[in-house]
Amino acid sequence: MAARIRLAAVGAGQRGADVYGRYALEHDADVEFVAVAEPIAERRARFSGQYDLPGEAQFSTWEDLLSGPRRADAVIIATQDTGHVAPALAALEAGYDVLLEKPMATTLTDCVALTVAAEKAGRVLQICHVLRYTDFFTRVHDIVQSGRLGDVVTYQHRENVSYYHMAHSFVRGNWRRADQSSPMILAKSCHDLDLIYWILGERVAQLSSVGTLRHYRADQAPRPDIPLRCLDGCPIEADCPFSAPGIYLDFRPWRSMGLADDQDLSTTLEWPMSTLANGDLRRESIRRALEEGPYGRCVYHCDNDVVDTQIVTMQTEAGTSIGFFMHGHSHVEGRTLRLDGTRATLEGEFIDRRQEIRVTDHRTGATDIIHPEMATGGHGGGDQRLMAEFLAVLRGEGQRPLTDARASLESHLLAFAAEKARLESIVVNMAEYRSWAMAGSTSPDVILPHA
Repeated sequence: MAARIRLAAVGAGQRGADVYGRYALEHDADVEFVAVAEPIAERRARFSGQYDLPGEAQFSTWEDLLSGPRRADAVIIATQDTGHVAPALAALEAGYDVLLEKPMATTLTDCVALTVAAEKAGRVLQICHVLRYTDFFTRVHDIVQSGRLGDVVTYQHRENVSYYHMAHSFVRGNWRRADQSSPMILAKSCHDLDLIYWILGERVAQLSSVGTLRHYRADQAPRPDIPLRCLDGCPIEADCPFSAPGIYLDFRPWRSMGLADDQDLSTTLEWPMSTLANGDLRRESIRRALEEGPYGRCVYHCDNDVVDTQIVTMQTEAGTSIGFFMHGHSHVEGRTLRLDGTRATLEGEFIDRRQEIRVTDHRTGATDIIHPEMATGGHGGGDQRLMAEFLAVLRGEGQRPLTDARASLESHLLAFAAEKARLESIVVNMAEYRSWAMAGSTSPDVILPHA
């Protein structure tokens, strides 16, 4: 029997503890956590208690964990976006293989530096682009690559961010400001840009983008007397879809999706409530967090600046035209897509509790309806499959992960190019942009003349 893989966690928040930590608990014959670095004492104690970590295996900083002799076979880095680069580089230099949350980094220079560092060190640097690992997107990829659609002419891909997810993560939460995390197109949509590149297997030749913060701002407030916090006597709280007590205490979004009114959802729902009080799901703790913390703020009175809608148009080197739409106003969470080829059309829905792929043959008109596996766990089962592959690579059962740093770099290039195109109203020549990025230049000439 193979020895268990020994992991160290850098970051014990929602992803580190509730996703990767839980995987280890459910697969304890294959993997174990032997150390943790987490600056928030409550999170560190909770994680350590789950794995019976002794005091000498608990650290408040990643520097302390990674100094001295190697403590594990690999490191999982699940810190906030701006905290990825330094511990990842240090872990690679210390001889660790690394599983790194997306986005890799918040600057393009750092993304390239991480990729180069992993390749120079000869270590695994796997990026958590978990949607590649779902049955749904694996099937879409395989259908397209099989040639069943013929030559793909157009690809429309939509990321429909639910209104409550947008309010939680990108208006009130950790990703609300580009200068404190990263642009929305990178923080949320590098998943989708990665999928587009992977599914088509074609590099983008040119790219443009438009987008804005359309709704979640002070001048869009329904009334002038709305207070700064939802629990401070808001006159429209009962009717507001973004109500903090409505989302976090009454679970209104989930009840509106058909869950029984009398069901005690506190026993089955964790995210996003688990992010409010360091994993403490008691009602009184969540209410206190709403009274004192960022998640109780009115969505019209936050300090957010990331977009809530953005469109990226692209053309690949093979001539495929792509339209990517992202918005934060959907009634449900998920992705929808359509690919039109010279022989068939593929339409897909990757939605909460609903996944379907339809392939319609142009000659016969026949439609093949496919229902991918509805796996349990985060991201439609992608979290679990990603972890399984990471461990398999560490055991020597695979040469390289599906989402190694080199493969994942392309989506980050596209995201940074899209933000440049949006802010500067330009068309980006991706060949020149890639060359500049890899050369480390500071003044790329990436503008194509408009038609």
